[in-house]
Amino acid sequence: MKIENNGLSNGLSGQFAVDAKGMGELRRAAQQNSPDALKETAWQFEALFMNMVMKSMRQATPQDGVFDSEQSRMYTAMLDQQISQNLAKRGVGLADVLVRQLSSTANIQQAMPLEQASGASSGLEIAEQIAARMAESRSAAKDTQVKDKGLAATDVDKPARRSSRPAHVRDFQERLASHAEEASRTTGIPAKFMLGQAALESGWGKREIVAADGTRSHNLFGIKATSGWKGKVVEAVTTEYINGMPQRRVEKFRAYDSYADAFRDYARMLSKNPRYERVIANAQDATSFAQGLQRAGYATDPQYAAKLSRLIKTSFSV
Repeated sequence: MKIENNGLSNGLSGQFAVDAKGMGELRRAAQQNSPDALKETAWQFEALFMNMVMKSMRQATPQDGVFDSEQSRMYTAMLDQQISQNLAKRGVGLADVLVRQLSSTANIQQAMPLEQASGASSGLEIAEQIAARMAESRSAAKDTQVKDKGLAATDVDKPARRSSRPAHVRDFQERLASHAEEASRTTGIPAKFMLGQAALESGWGKREIVAADGTRSHNLFGIKATSGWKGKVVEAVTTEYINGMPQRRVEKFRAYDSYADAFRDYARMLSKNPRYERVIANAQDATSFAQGLQRAGYATDPQYAAKLSRLIKTSFSV
């Protein structure tokens, strides 16, 4: 089934749902129990999702070059919105999945309660909430299926979930999952939370700290070499936020012989350092974990918790 843009809902398809006006139209369209309104809503969500993907890609790319500024970032965001709309019009398959998912529910509002998301501060957050609800629905259906067959849901679902993730996520997880699981047994923090933090700090391994001669530090968590550190050290330029303003500085970071050593040291730091006690105690979900790290002073970036929780939810919770 291919969804075509047919100008429904008084031209809603000409607007973008991250705008306040477009979001209001999207909520009203979702409340109409008609196939046309459902298709239009699904198309708008596909545009939202594509914009979310592009925004995450931008955030994973360094934006402190000589040509970068607030103005350039604003126009880049506007361009991304237009590209997202164009991609959604051509269709990437998400809208079709949404229509099938929501058509099987008698009440559209129950399956896609956008009104409950009205407190979100952006279209990106609303998209994440809807995606999370869809994931919960699929998970519940899978649990029911496997229980009927007498199988464990986790044994059946794990390979399917991993295969549906992007290649760079699968590769990162496959290389480091065993180390993260070992650290999880030490700290009690879910392995996927630590994998998400390693991905954020290292740019999925592409921005791993290296020595002047190119030697890898294996430091995926950006842990600095303080006065108490007795191991190897590597210097690198980093961005620190002082009074909310980004500043480039040269800092000393810990260096390890392997990624396994990096995860062990990370687990040791969280377990032994009193400042991270509340992080471990409140790591029931990605948001609490990320906010706990930021409150404990792990990073100076004021958006660190939001970036980390979003990466974990979008890359490791599907």
